[in-house]
Amino acid sequence: MATMRALVGGLGPDWELHSVPRPTAGPGEVLIEVAAAGLNRADLLRLRGTYNAALTKPGTFIGGLECAGRVIEAGPGVIGVDLGQAVMAASGGTLAEYVAVDHRHVLPVPDGVPLVEAASLMVGLATEHDALVTQGGFRAGQSVLVLGGASSVGLLGIQLAKAFDASLVIATTRSPAKVRALADAGADVVLDTGFDSFTAEVLRHTASTGVDVVLDHLGGRPLAGSVAATRVGGTIINIGRLTGPESTINVDDLAFRRIRLQGTTFSVRTAEERAGVYAALRPAVLPAVAQGRIRAVVDRVLPMDEAKAAADYMRSNRASGKVVLTIGTALDDQGG
Repeated sequence: MATMRALVGGLGPDWELHSVPRPTAGPGEVLIEVAAAGLNRADLLRLRGTYNAALTKPGTFIGGLECAGRVIEAGPGVIGVDLGQAVMAASGGTLAEYVAVDHRHVLPVPDGVPLVEAASLMVGLATEHDALVTQGGFRAGQSVLVLGGASSVGLLGIQLAKAFDASLVIATTRSPAKVRALADAGADVVLDTGFDSFTAEVLRHTASTGVDVVLDHLGGRPLAGSVAATRVGGTIINIGRLTGPESTINVDDLAFRRIRLQGTTFSVRTAEERAGVYAALRPAVLPAVAQGRIRAVVDRVLPMDEAKAAADYMRSNRASGKVVLTIGTALDDQGG
């Protein structure tokens, strides 16, 4: 039986590097030779056993939720994906030398984008585009507030809003060291502030009306503060709970401002639903990536055998952008 190296969770607090059976492409699947894999906050939650996802089962598991590499095998029923094609994919089990993925959860890597960067895009682009456009109903000319803008997905949310012609993008961080990263991503206003004071600052920058759409990656107290910072008839999309899953909201503000508060997650969506989210990236988002208007923000790249160091760095909350593990030797010749 052919084997491969993989980072296995469920054996302790961190992944362990093991030799495991190499998968094959089943019906509707492609087999990807993984070049690099982006790490996500959900990877740490899975290690702790607290990620509430359909893919979480008792026992051991191969870590990872996204990757980039090249297609080396296609199962029956696969359409629109070519052998040898450079792709980025969203799937469990990407922290391995090979992964079999539903072909509907794969997108082509735009020309000129290194695979290390492509490995950092799929989850963030899908999350932010779905929240901003599909769930949030964003339209060109509207204003956007990104709470937790220095997170890897938040930095992509800032870029998406700018690429889609937002009139004003405000982003928050509690770390002075991360202010520059938010400005470089395109935020018009960066609020280096505590959670109790950003509401007044947002109102000051919006002539006291508030923003049209809030992308909230924090939950907790920041979510509560965003209600009064949203315009009458505006929308708040809660994406993450980095500061906690509980929030005490002033429901008078919610009602009087007629705000729509929407929660979103991918963890309980079906494969069919996720396929629709990834397909929605093709017409508008991938061209923006190809044109350089949206770029992955990569904070640190480490080899596969330094996975514990990568996880510890993420736990420290010092990263501004993505932490990526290089997996195989199939990196492209564009600096990836």
